[in-house]
Amino acid sequence: MKRQLTLTAEPIDEAALVASRSISSGIGAAVYFSGIVRGSEAGESIRAIEYEAFRPMVEHQFALIFGQIEKRWPIESLRVVHRLGVVKVNEPSLWLEVVAPHRGEAFAAGQFLIDEMKRTVPIWKKPLP
Repeated sequence: MKRQLTLTAEPIDEAALVASRSISSGIGAAVYFSGIVRGSEAGESIRAIEYEAFRPMVEHQFALIFGQIEKRWPIESLRVVHRLGVVKVNEPSLWLEVVAPHRGEAFAAGQFLIDEMKRTVPIWKKPLP
């Protein structure tokens, strides 16, 4: 399984990411997820969220998650891009691509990755009013 994790302070260019995908002939599904910063957090209006991460631990935790996915589903590739720094409302803070032979596997792996990321990956967010 191909794995790619990118932590970046730059805006996520979703169109460029989709255009750069590489899929083999036996693949029937590519699932994309974009996590967008909402205009409120805990019932309060915000203008942005500031993300911080401990990179070595983030990379370690994602490697563990990727390994779990590899054991459970026949995924061809996973790509994750997560913004760090200040991300304004309506901008993507997370982008995910899961490529698999079938849609069910791709959706299940994507859901698992996001759930595990939220549970175990040390990326902290601070809402900015």
